[in-house]
Amino acid sequence: MTHTILIVDDEERLLDVLSGMLEGFGYTVLQAGGAVDALAQLSRESVDLVLTDLRMPGLSGRELLAEIRRTHPILPVVVMTAFATLRDAVQLIKDGAFDYIGKPIEFEELEATVANALRLHDALRDNDRLRQELEGRYRIEGLVGTSPRMQEVMKEITEVAPSRTTVLVTGESGTGKEVVARAIHFNGPRRAKPFVAVNAAAIPEQLLESEFFGHVKGAFTGATANRIGRFAQADGGTLFLDEIGDMPLALQAKILRVLQERQFEPLGSHQTRQVDVRIVAATNRDLKRMVAEGHFREDLFYRLAVFPIALPPLRERREDVPLLLRRFAEEIGPQVGRRAVAFSPEAEALLMRYDWPGNIRELQNCVERSLLSSRGPVIGAADLPPYVAQRPAIPSDAAPAFPIDLDEALDTFEKGRILAALKETGGVQVEAARLLGINERSLWHRIKKHGITVTKAVMA
Repeated sequence: MTHTILIVDDEERLLDVLSGMLEGFGYTVLQAGGAVDALAQLSRESVDLVLTDLRMPGLSGRELLAEIRRTHPILPVVVMTAFATLRDAVQLIKDGAFDYIGKPIEFEELEATVANALRLHDALRDNDRLRQELEGRYRIEGLVGTSPRMQEVMKEITEVAPSRTTVLVTGESGTGKEVVARAIHFNGPRRAKPFVAVNAAAIPEQLLESEFFGHVKGAFTGATANRIGRFAQADGGTLFLDEIGDMPLALQAKILRVLQERQFEPLGSHQTRQVDVRIVAATNRDLKRMVAEGHFREDLFYRLAVFPIALPPLRERREDVPLLLRRFAEEIGPQVGRRAVAFSPEAEALLMRYDWPGNIRELQNCVERSLLSSRGPVIGAADLPPYVAQRPAIPSDAAPAFPIDLDEALDTFEKGRILAALKETGGVQVEAARLLGINERSLWHRIKKHGITVTKAVMA
């Protein structure tokens, strides 16, 4: 990639000398005889670096630097001066210059400084592009769903995103809880700050405290260096606490303190660190029931559930399935060498009748598998995974007999799905968890809860 450098100096001879040097390094060079000319060129040209003299008639190099920082915040500026002192250099860096070069210009110093500045610009530009892509992907209108339940979720995201209110997102595994968390972040005032996600169920219990709060060297065996935790990483932004229901009680107390006092100590340290973090928590478990059973702190529950958002399972918003199919085909298709692929009416009808125990995550996996197994521009019913046609859908309009024990009914349904997944995978829990759209640790907890015995051949 060829970089373009704008040189600004009122000495024409120096402009020509520097242009020759930089063109010799392989760069495209533009010239400006003063700051006003430079600003005019920046308004119409794409530039990767500005190399400017400090002292010029009219607008000085310092004033040019200030204006560039205002209008082109990620564009690096290197200042040239024959009057450089240590105080001048420090002030230039504070004002936003990438670096300064003393006159007369040394060939090697110019080459190294320009190369370093351009590496920074490339990194900042890529970060800015990725941030804009994320913001576009998670903007409210980018979320998929026209069903009444999803329209209500989008309304709730719109209401809560501009604030710093703590949000609790609930829903079955695979319903898109992290997507909602990112939408809240990228549609709020913290969008330019970090979004940090941590899954409490995916981290060994003995490492959770260090993961959240960091540690200092020597805090425990194996702590060979200082480590920054997730709260510190998310300072100024949003911390997404996924699977909050799997968090041990001892750690729950420490999380509660951070929420109340907005401060913590890294493991092994006595220094208190202040932190400004918005919390979005998520769970697929019944936290109220866990509170009643003594497995989740009541005070933490009420701190988290300030603004609850309940995500519906996919089987309760079947009308959104065609939209999701198109979205995933457009996103995944180019990754597997398939473009402009559509689902046949027969395939779409089957997919809408299926009950999707793994919800949106399972649907996404199904689309990817169908893209890989099909040929041509249309995915037919025969291209779908066998389980889509083999497993009957749950009748959405069946009238249940009341009264019922809802908790018992849900437990029965969950146990049945786990047994079916284990049977299909021959007892391989990693594969069963993938089919169910949950992680292996979460599956292990559920197997233990339901008293299921797992072997390679027999499940009971």
